Amino acid sequence: MGVVVRIGELSRRTGVPTRMLRYYEEQSLLDPGRSDNGYRWYGEAAVVRVQQIRGLLDSGLTTEIIRRILPFLDGPEVIHVAPACVTAELEGLLRGEVERIQARIDCLSRNRDALVAYLAAVRPESL
Repeated sequence: MGVVVRIGELSRRTGVPTRMLRYYEEQSLLDPGRSDNGYRWYGEAAVVRVQQIRGLLDSGLTTEIIRRILPFLDGPEVIHVAPACVTAELEGLLRGEVERIQARIDCLSRNRDALVAYLAAVRPESL
């Protein structure tokens, strides 16, 4: 079974609050074991899994999409998925996410450009 840690230790090692770890469990992103007294326990791989989840959430993906792609992730940048496993529904969901993220990038770029233009107008020497 390897190294086993309880939820508080997983929280300490990942920087993710225990409340958020429980939420990941509710969303079927984590699947802890349970001891006889009901305490959650996690294997060593949970540290990497939580880091993956955080990175995916930080990139703007929803928990639904993360739940769907987690089985295919081996590491932070490694995805192994057989093309047959990608259903039309999942492909549509992922394409929608790409479009949503691109829209956010476009909006952020417009905001950045507007701020640069404003600074150039009020403080041309600062650029």
